[in-house]
Amino acid sequence: MKGKKLARGFASVLFAVISLLYISPILIVLVNAFKKKIFISSQPFTLPNEKSFVGLENFQTAMEKYGFVEAVGWNLLITISSVFVILICTSMFAWFITRVQSRTTKLLYLLCVFSMVVPFQMVMFTLSKVTDTLKLNTPWGLIIIYLGFGAGLAVFMFCGFVKSIPVEIEEAAMIDGCTPVQTFFKVVLPIMKPTYISVGILETMWIWNDFLLPYLSLDRNKYNTIPMVIQMMQGSYGRVDMGAIMACLVMAVIPIIVFYLSCQKHIIKGVAAGAVKG
Repeated sequence: MKGKKLARGFASVLFAVISLLYISPILIVLVNAFKKKIFISSQPFTLPNEKSFVGLENFQTAMEKYGFVEAVGWNLLITISSVFVILICTSMFAWFITRVQSRTTKLLYLLCVFSMVVPFQMVMFTLSKVTDTLKLNTPWGLIIIYLGFGAGLAVFMFCGFVKSIPVEIEEAAMIDGCTPVQTFFKVVLPIMKPTYISVGILETMWIWNDFLLPYLSLDRNKYNTIPMVIQMMQGSYGRVDMGAIMACLVMAVIPIIVFYLSCQKHIIKGVAAGAVKG
């Protein structure tokens, strides 16, 4: 018994240290967001003092000089719209290919799964050319692009969950006079709530923090997301506004951390539900 208690105590201490190591970069960014630029470079691990403390000056610079507020607006629009489109389209598609068993639906499912394996670097240059040609270099066009890249994981998880739903429930709804669309939205969709929440959380975290897709697709003279604004803060000849960058990182990270912490319990539940095969 003593040996088990010692092992548990050692494991607790070990994981606590590992947790602190993971959290430390966020704490360092938070501390440096309130310091002058020169002290961020020379004393990055010290707390702000009378000489280095600048209050909210870095945050004001980020919002007024670099257009951070506008970037937050575009980020919210793209993230919310993209996640909504991904959830609705992929859940309906997953329900269809799971219930309609044919070679075509099996091929479509394999293509969705295969899309998760293909490295993004293989298609990034082609993607940039296609978006310019089809005039998808707007936030609304980017929503379509996110649907394509986010469909693989979403369809995989939704298909796993749909297999666990008894077909008899849907047949009963059909007998009561529901059309296939009504059956999906009134019967299937409420049952799929755990997977909806899980997929929604994962897609939100990905799209909110994504840099490459907006950078390659959007017209940077008109639209900039938060990661793009942070990247633009590095001027010519290596000049970097570290104070504004730290402030932007804090304002960008805190909302997604709060969102994740408030919804994390649903991730395991949704993944476990999607792993059940009927």
